[in-house]
Order: sequence, then structure tokens, then C-alpha cells
Amino acid sequence: MSVTMNNQYGSIEVSTDVIATVVGGSATEIPGVVGMASRHQVRDGLNEILRKENYAKGIVVKQDEGVIVDVYIIVSYGTRISEVSKNVQERVSYQLEASLGVQADAINIFVHGVRVQND
Repeated sequence: MSVTMNNQYGSIEVSTDVIATVVGGSATEIPGVVGMASRHQVRDGLNEILRKENYAKGIVVKQDEGVIVDVYIIVSYGTRISEVSKNVQERVSYQLEASLGVQADAINIFVHGVRVQND
């Protein structure tokens, strides 16, 4: 599946895996985000944090009339989940526009866990 954009020169198709990599990289840069979570933890058998090569399992990209991105994250214990989620939304929106020229109509954040980090 891919997201299609049209311009005066033709059309551009961006794979959802590319979008997932950009979104996952952007989300994990935010302080308070420990990592990405699998959207289907039971089916995938993944309880751990996803690595960079598996970001697509933690992100859903839908295109109907606009682009909708669902991001599944794990946050650090002691952070404000609402603030971290808002920061992820802003960062992901900015990176999609700057890197791929894709404007998301909605960026939905799903917090799948809270992790206590040992220093």
C-alpha cells in the first residue's frame, strides 16, 4: 500500500513503510518516548520495544480523502503522557511535511505501555 500525491508533473507514490520509518524515527526522538509498540501485540507476540527495522508494526497509515497516521508508543514512567503525546503529534506532522511532502489530516497516538527505566 502507498500514499499517492498528485502535482502538475504527475503523481508520486510513497510506500507506507517509508512513512512508518519517518514517523517512527520522529516519535522516538521525543523525550519521554521509550520506543514503538506493536499494534497487534498478541498476534505478533511482541511485548518488547520495536527496533528501527520493525517500526511498520507500530504504525498504521490510512488514506481515504486524506492521510491518517496511528502511532503506537511506549512512554517512560513519570512523564506527562498528554504532553508527550502532543509533542509526538507535532514532531510527526512536521517531519512528514518536511521530509516527504505529506500532510497528515490526523495523527492518533496510542500509548500501549509505561516503562520504568533503570539508570
